[in-house]
Amino acid sequence: MSEDSPTESVPERLVNATIALLAEQGPAAIKARTVAAATGLSTMVVYSHFGGVPELVRAVVDQGFKELDRAFSEIPASSDPIADLFAMALSCRRLARQNPHLYDLMFGLSTRATYRPVGESDVRLSGRSPAFRDAYAHTLEACVRLVNSGWIAEQAPEVIAAQLWSYVHGYITLELSEHFVDFDDPVAQVMMPMGVNLVVGLGGDRDRAVASHESVLVPDLSVRADDHNSMNVS
Repeated sequence: MSEDSPTESVPERLVNATIALLAEQGPAAIKARTVAAATGLSTMVVYSHFGGVPELVRAVVDQGFKELDRAFSEIPASSDPIADLFAMALSCRRLARQNPHLYDLMFGLSTRATYRPVGESDVRLSGRSPAFRDAYAHTLEACVRLVNSGWIAEQAPEVIAAQLWSYVHGYITLELSEHFVDFDDPVAQVMMPMGVNLVVGLGGDRDRAVASHESVLVPDLSVRADDHNSMNVS
């Protein structure tokens, strides 16, 4: 998701090289010597800066959430919180499709199990990392605006945020696993209706929910068509 810069520090070079290796070759390529070779540095540099591959991967996961945080920050808060939340959902999907293996690491899919530091839950769990919390805060803030808008029944924004997070990342996980290949347009046929149904289940008006989702979906069509052909799964 990131490109090397002349001003990058050594840890940043190692993290960015790992992200590039994930995109190009998948998690099997993430070894100290492979990452070091990709940066033109010695293997010992990985250990001196991170302690080992598990800690390097932890930094890679944090970088993934920083990218997500930046993507969310580029979505301006509008008078339509439902549309804003769907725009965020599509941003998550775009980032996931750009580097599916990085997404696996960020959201706990099976390919990352080898790299989990053992017995250090505070380090291991993405949900406790400041990088994750900064990204997730955008979702929570939009849910606060949704409740305050009066468009749904009054309820705890943090519970709504957890439900929306589950819906979005459940959908993305299944799409990356090619469970929706029988659909011509899974975003329009599966993802959007599921989002509409969730809003209705929260007490929202169906017509308003459909209009809000469609206002985001229509300008996003060209982006979705382009990234359909660029999806990189090793």
